[in-house]
Order: sequence, then structure tokens, then C-alpha cells
Amino acid sequence: MASRIKSDPDLNQVLFEATPCVQKVTLNRPTQLNCLTFEMIDQLLRTFEEYEQDPQVRAVIVKGKGKAFCAGGDVVRVIQFMLQGDLFCVMEFYRKQLTLDYLVATYKKTVVFLINGAVMGGGAGLSMNAKFRIVTENTVFAMPEASFGHHPDVGASYFLSRLPGHFGEYLGLTGAKINGSEMLACGLATHFVYSKDMKSMEDALCEELLLNTSSKSDDVSRIIKEFVHNPVLKEGSSLKRLDAINRCFGKDTVEEILFALEKEATTMDDKWITNAIKSIKFASPTSLKISLRSIREGRKQTLRQCLNREFNISSHIVLRSFNYNGFYEWEPSKLEQVHDAIVMQFSEVVHDDRWGYLELPERAHLKGSKL
Repeated sequence: MASRIKSDPDLNQVLFEATPCVQKVTLNRPTQLNCLTFEMIDQLLRTFEEYEQDPQVRAVIVKGKGKAFCAGGDVVRVIQFMLQGDLFCVMEFYRKQLTLDYLVATYKKTVVFLINGAVMGGGAGLSMNAKFRIVTENTVFAMPEASFGHHPDVGASYFLSRLPGHFGEYLGLTGAKINGSEMLACGLATHFVYSKDMKSMEDALCEELLLNTSSKSDDVSRIIKEFVHNPVLKEGSSLKRLDAINRCFGKDTVEEILFALEKEATTMDDKWITNAIKSIKFASPTSLKISLRSIREGRKQTLRQCLNREFNISSHIVLRSFNYNGFYEWEPSKLEQVHDAIVMQFSEVVHDDRWGYLELPERAHLKGSKL
């Protein structure tokens, strides 16, 4: 299907810098926190495909310009297209975004993400399943989708479900923010480097790959480790409350999770509980139930299966299946009015020949992999 997405007036939304052996990719919408537009997704997908086939390219470094790495997708434009009734255009974008996320996660070559600033939504989907995810003291992570009637997508049901205990459910249902040291501690990040050292580390990686033509992932890890620090978690970190989080977010239903939180709040005066209760009560009841089930399903599935299921869920939300208008109004307005049978249907394939499926590329080198 030919693209019907109109060009954005902003030029050079992604910058590409070629150096010997290493390609540098910079997300370049700093005033919009590098949120991914339709054009950026299309350009990144084509370029990553080209890099993977180019024998001269041995590694790719991805970073963001300004104070954010990438704060998500261009939700405003998505909603504009939905209001105009151009639903197929929205899903064309979403197909490409998930295809890009899968390509990067299963890339044959080394990809290093330098995450110095906000990483949320689509930015997390792009980076969180890659092998090297380097954060700094400036990094802030969140998946706030349930707060605006959506669900943690772009592979989040895969990477959130693999966090310690039920920390993934906590992040997915509340949209809570965590910093770089917390990302490292829970496994969302692979390394922590101070922002002042990022440029020196980047230069060292390029030099290693240029001088040592047989460099592999272990050599990249060795260079990165020369710059890493092991930050100490702050006393107020939610990870230091993991036992309580597991007691609450390990419950079977959102209603039980909320009840458990309110019960904990009677015996513990802690900011994270107050914020969690407030966030859950503010979010869309249907989104909360979809999100919880999605993360729980993700724990048993490959990344490929997770992305296919997330595509189905997003398709139903865009099509307003089952009378759900999550982006516009939250009906049903109460958790107890959202029935399990409806929640399960969101994961099913859209039965409309015009809509199609998510056709992720076959990756022959992944046989036997959990991706």
C-alpha cells in the first residue's frame, strides 16, 4: 500500500553521520523531545535495513539531540488522523514502528543506544530490547500509556514482564517514572555512564571498531566498562519497596491491586503508594485491564508474539472496537464494569481483510531464540 502520510514541515528530523565502520544516528526534534513522527519511523526503518546489509557498517550508535533521548511517538498527530477518520494511515505508521522495533531488537550488527534524557513510549520500544542500553544521571523512563486510554505497546509487554517480581506491572499500570540508576538496577539499562563521559566513550568505541576489524560484542562491552559507574539507589526509590510492590501488583486483577495498595497505605505512609493509587484511579479502567493482561501474557511469549498481540490491541483501540473510545472518553468509567471477556477480545486479530496483519520480517539467524 502506498504511503498516504503527508510530509512534516520540519526537515532533518533524523541526522546520519557516517564514520569509518560506525554509523551514528541522532534523533533531531529537540524542542519536541525527539518524539517519533511518521517520517522518522519510515526513515529509520529504511536506513537500518540498509546498514544491516552494508558490509562496511560494523556498528550503529543511536542518540537524541537535546535534553531527551525520545519521549515517545507523535501522539498528537495520531489523534489528528483518527479524528479525520484516516485510520488506515495510523495503522500504517504503527506497522512500521513495530517492524522497526523488531528489526533493532534482532539486529545482526552491534547497536548501542546512548540514552541521556527522557525515554518513554516509542523511544523505549526502539531501545529497550537492544543489547546495549546506556543511561546517565539525566535519564528518566516511563510508560504512561494507560493514563491516556492506550496500553504499554511497542514491545513493552515483553520487556516490562521480564523485570524483577511484579515491577513491570507497577510501571505499566501507574506510568511511574524511574531514573537511570533505577533502570540499571531493574535491568532496563545495561550500563550507567555519567553524561560528561558519553562523548569520550563514543569516541573510544569508534576507535576500537576502526582499529580492530575483528571486534565483537565482548570488545564493545569491554570499552563501555571503562566508563561505567555503579550508582547507589536513593532511599526513596520504588525498587527499595519491591516487596510491597510484589504484594500489591502480584494480585490477579486491577481491582485487587488497587485494594491491596489502599490497604498498604493504611499501614505505610509512603509517597510511592499515594502516587500509585492516584495514577490508577486517574487512568482508563479498560486500559488498565488490557495493560495488566498484556504484561502477564508477555511473560510467557516471545518478542515477536508480544508485538503481534500489541498490534491487535492497538488496532481495536484505533477502530473503537467493542464501543471503546479510549482516546476520547473513558467508558466504562469503573473497573468493575469492564468484563474479562471484552478484555480478552482486544488481543484477537481484527477480522477485516482491508486491515491486514502485522507482518514482521523473518529473521533466519534467530532460530531457537526467545525473540
